[in-house]
Amino acid sequence: MISIKNRHFNVHRILLLAIGLWPCQRSRLVQFQMILCFGILVSSIGFQLLTLITTEFTFDHVINAFSVGLVFTMYVIMYNAFWYNFTEIVERPLEELQHICNELKDKEEIVIMKKYGDNIKRFTFYALVLYICDLIILLPTISLSIMPNTFTVALHISESELRHILYKYIPKYFVDRKNYLCVVLLYFDAIVCIGATTFLATGLMLFAYLKHACGMLRIASYRIKKAINIRNNICPKNEAIMYKGIIYAIHIHRTAIKFSTIIFFSLHLSLFAFVIVAVICLTLNLYAVAKIALHENSIDQFFHIIIIIGIFVYLFFFNYMGQELTDHNNDVFLTVYNVQWYVAPLRIQKLILFLLQRGNKNVNLNFGGVFILSLEFFASLMKVSTSYFTVIYSMQD
Repeated sequence: MISIKNRHFNVHRILLLAIGLWPCQRSRLVQFQMILCFGILVSSIGFQLLTLITTEFTFDHVINAFSVGLVFTMYVIMYNAFWYNFTEIVERPLEELQHICNELKDKEEIVIMKKYGDNIKRFTFYALVLYICDLIILLPTISLSIMPNTFTVALHISESELRHILYKYIPKYFVDRKNYLCVVLLYFDAIVCIGATTFLATGLMLFAYLKHACGMLRIASYRIKKAINIRNNICPKNEAIMYKGIIYAIHIHRTAIKFSTIIFFSLHLSLFAFVIVAVICLTLNLYAVAKIALHENSIDQFFHIIIIIGIFVYLFFFNYMGQELTDHNNDVFLTVYNVQWYVAPLRIQKLILFLLQRGNKNVNLNFGGVFILSLEFFASLMKVSTSYFTVIYSMQD
């Protein structure tokens, strides 16, 4: 038997526990933790937009404020999506996955599911390493307190220049902002830590769910091959085994599709809003990088480049997950095409014909009734962001 939580979701459990979103007894302490994390993320949006009121209102300053404020908005959207749909996205899918794995009796099917679980663990490890590296780069307070000179020397800037950059994102009339700069930096560090952990934890959970769904589809292909391969000495007993095997394949195929679509149906409004905000944020940060490049302000440009890379990677893997599920579903029906169905009894052939007809309908993850997760959709998002950036930049020139 495969223990899903201990074998495949160990790191996910730690990350979600850190932000209060792991399924456990909902004690008052956990509820307070969730309210605190969500409150910090929501306050970050207001804090950033406050700079529009307390400073001179210019187009470039609006771009700077929204390019960062929309990142905080994406944090809030993802945290709220998992908090609001906690049972449908975190608790119930884990129980259903454990139930599905408990039903697997064939050794080859267990090996297939373990193989996809190992892929999840490998990807999680790489993502965790990237997450730690990002935190080391994005947390100037930790870098300056633990390694006083390393951060500034590595980026070839002085501490005064770093303070000048940070003042752009602190309201002008913030009470004694020079003396309380460390407090403000700690506040921003908390936002980055909670937001980055939210991004990582929620993204890894969705990735793990869809990887398990792909594993189920692979098992469906295996069951079809195994059923049709029983073609020697076709007798009523073997025919019943073939029929039963195909039914089992159809059952786990339907389970995989239902499992993945229900999760994304619970998230479709949140993901719709997330994609819209991500495209706008990506456009504004592209403009900020191009504008700052003219003034040769490397640290500020570096800050926006980190945001661009983060959005790019997150959108890519979102769409990659959808594309992989579609490809695995197509592989199931490609298997049906390739097996020697013509040697099977007539009743089995009719059942296979039904499967072939079902294969004409693509299985896609869509949300908002508009967007379909795929690599083609990812390319369209990048094209749209680049087009908007070009328009804004040409209008300013």
